Amino acid sequence: MGNKTKNLLALSPNSLIMGMILALVGGFLDAYTYITRDAVFATAQTGNMVLFAVRAASTEYNGAILNIPPFLAFIAGVLVAEYIKDKHTSHRRAVLLLEFAIIFIVGWLPASVPNMLITMCIAFVSSLQIATFNKLERWSYNSTITTGNLRTAAQASYAAFVKNDPESMRKFKGFTAIILSFICGALIGTFFCTYLGKTSIWIAAGIILITVILYNRSKENPKETLVKS
Repeated sequence: MGNKTKNLLALSPNSLIMGMILALVGGFLDAYTYITRDAVFATAQTGNMVLFAVRAASTEYNGAILNIPPFLAFIAGVLVAEYIKDKHTSHRRAVLLLEFAIIFIVGWLPASVPNMLITMCIAFVSSLQIATFNKLERWSYNSTITTGNLRTAAQASYAAFVKNDPESMRKFKGFTAIILSFICGALIGTFFCTYLGKTSIWIAAGIILITVILYNRSKENPKETLVKS
């Protein structure tokens, strides 16, 4: 009984539980920046690119420039994640610790800190998470953006329900769980951000800290192969 409980709590990097936890954090962070930082989504850069193009085309150059820093912070996060992967044996745990530290510090920052700085921090954290934890079992997924996950779930549902394919059913259930976790994270984030304000981000930091504690590197398979969905 004790071993079963221990194995259940030991999070492997590509497990469904790990993916659900990270998706929960992703949804929470989106709600946090939207509610406390002037309706900004810091985890997805597609919107920043579109706004940059629209504002630049409309000669709103000052506004266009404001969309560049989060984009650069996102790129920096990916590069840092790759550097940590190259230098550390337990790079996933190191990334989680860095993510926890940044989110915790953001909660300490006063309201006078410019929203752009907070947005850049969250964009950096988001890219760290995306670059490091990007597989659900053998399938590519995203823990902070749901568009690709929704497409994958919809595609898998066809093979699962029309062709009665058991593997597609597992895939459909897994990605549906990821999507629902993201939504739950956004709901939880909205609730706590409304009542606790900017310090509510410490809840996300606490969730990340729990993943650090429960993370089990021994379950990591270095020969994992990516099966694109």
